[in-house]
Amino acid sequence: MNLAEMPLTQYPPIADRLITWQKQHGRHDLPWQNTHDPYAIWVSEIMLQQTQVAAVIGYYHKFMQRFPTIASLAAVSQDEVMQYWSGLGYYSRARNLHKAAQQVMSLHAGEFPRDFDAIQALPGIGRSTAAAISSFAFGLPQPILDGNVKRVFARYFLIEGWPGLPKVEKQLWQIAEAMQPQTEMGTYAQALMDLGATVCVRRPRCANCPLQEDCGALLTERVGELPASRPRKAIPEKAVQMLVMTHGSRVLLQKRPDSGIWGGLWSLPELGAGEDVLTWGRQVFGVEGDSLTPLMQLTHVFTHFKLHITANHMLVNIMPLQAREPGLQWMPLDEAIDAGLPVPVRKILQALVARQQIAQHGQQLALV
Repeated sequence: MNLAEMPLTQYPPIADRLITWQKQHGRHDLPWQNTHDPYAIWVSEIMLQQTQVAAVIGYYHKFMQRFPTIASLAAVSQDEVMQYWSGLGYYSRARNLHKAAQQVMSLHAGEFPRDFDAIQALPGIGRSTAAAISSFAFGLPQPILDGNVKRVFARYFLIEGWPGLPKVEKQLWQIAEAMQPQTEMGTYAQALMDLGATVCVRRPRCANCPLQEDCGALLTERVGELPASRPRKAIPEKAVQMLVMTHGSRVLLQKRPDSGIWGGLWSLPELGAGEDVLTWGRQVFGVEGDSLTPLMQLTHVFTHFKLHITANHMLVNIMPLQAREPGLQWMPLDEAIDAGLPVPVRKILQALVARQQIAQHGQQLALV
């Protein structure tokens, strides 16, 4: 019988081997391990969605130092949450984490719920994340299926098709449910995650795998083919101008809407690539400037498109006493750089500061 057609009941059990491997070779010193605190586990699981461990650790430490409890996270503004998330990407995760913390306070009296359906009902928590929290915090037997686990299962069970397709994902969930043990659930879940993150990677280290003797992809020499890649599409590209308007030591920032890219972050006013910047600044923001200087160009790659940014600097001579619209704020430049900004916007402001420092140094030399 073809391995891909073999009933799950005929596969050798994998849980015992994975649990034994995890205890000997798995990761045990990550900052969110060795705890049953559902809040700490929840924050780590949200950060680890679509982000590698190495990139998360620093953010996790800073976030937990500032927001050590659900109550402390729920009590602050979204702006402050975004400030501590800035640079980590996929910002809807931070907005949902904040909303979920507020729901825990209002609906669950500040106690993170133990009920699986109640966990999954919180904003930003899907089935696999809820299962990971249940397994690690409460020792409940819930199957997990994150990206790393999908890769392990696709290879071991010879699953065809891109794992993001509903039909394929359904098949993978059936496997996850069939393989789920009823004891040492947290260790098993961590074993699957660690195996996918450290051994069953894009270029797998099959010699170190506890499942090598009956892995379908290894036995059929298809390790490099599975899991199937996402169907390729041409990546669209977009070009915009960002306007860095400064008046004295202040810069004008604009809050982006919660939906869309960089949702909820502070950014720079943005306009089309061919628009007249000076006229636009006067008409839209009520500012007058007689100096427009190219600052920098950069490209930022999102999951689904490329954004080409041209940043121009305008010295503002006349500005309204207050920003014209809600969501606009004249902010001291040194504070702006530390605000919740998208990575490209922070780079642009840092380039402006560097240019100002060079100019100031040149003036000082001229006076010598």
